[in-house]
Amino acid sequence: MDHAAVRDMFDRDMREGAPPEGPGARVERVGAVVRHTGAEHGWNGVLWSALDEAGADEAIAGQIGHFTGLGRAFEWKLYGHDRPANLGQRLSGAGFDAGPEETLMVAEVADLALDAAPPEGVRVLPVTDAAGAALVADVHERAFGADASRLRRQLLDQLAGDRDTVVAVLALAGGEPVGAARLELLPGTRFAGLWGGGTVGEWRGRGVYRALVAHRARVAAERGYRYVQVDAGPLSRPILARLGFTPLTTTTPYVYTPDGAGTR
Repeated sequence: MDHAAVRDMFDRDMREGAPPEGPGARVERVGAVVRHTGAEHGWNGVLWSALDEAGADEAIAGQIGHFTGLGRAFEWKLYGHDRPANLGQRLSGAGFDAGPEETLMVAEVADLALDAAPPEGVRVLPVTDAAGAALVADVHERAFGADASRLRRQLLDQLAGDRDTVVAVLALAGGEPVGAARLELLPGTRFAGLWGGGTVGEWRGRGVYRALVAHRARVAAERGYRYVQVDAGPLSRPILARLGFTPLTTTTPYVYTPDGAGTR
């Protein structure tokens, strides 16, 4: 893989030229910043920027003003190759809270081994309704120890809208949900996104996560996507590397929450 070329392609498709994530959302370019304003339960944030030392602080203030005016928290999704080099420090100084750094990992679907089956006694099933969305949120909370109410609402909105843009799946051991994951698809791009892949503690290390990756990658291939990408944490990075994913850069979420705003 030509890392620089694929990273540039990712920036064009998924950041600078990203389409809205669904009905009611909009993407706007304001100077050297591309931002996404979500629908009621959608994601709000900065997708891409091309800033320099002279204009960075003014651009940051402009985005704070936009989202504060809407009463919404938002994320500035900072990548390791973004400029200026001290943009993260500038965001922190402006009142953003930095989350854990992750690694953007990408694989060409044609290069992946997609035959990884779930462990014995585990089935991977699609999520199609509110009950399934609730189970996905439950797995997320058990796997990551974080509130998943926003995820549940967002998934419900996606399932009620264009189902060609999201595929959610559950891994069930008997009737118990032990893993969950989503595949997000943006028409017109070459990258399908793997999100929310989580396995509850007692089932880790038994092949559930690997099976969920393979299942979603097969769907991406069937839908005609060339690449799959994932923001990987320390637990998933080695698994993804063994499956054929390559690290391209890092990504860190910087979140700004205006007074009185929720975290949607």
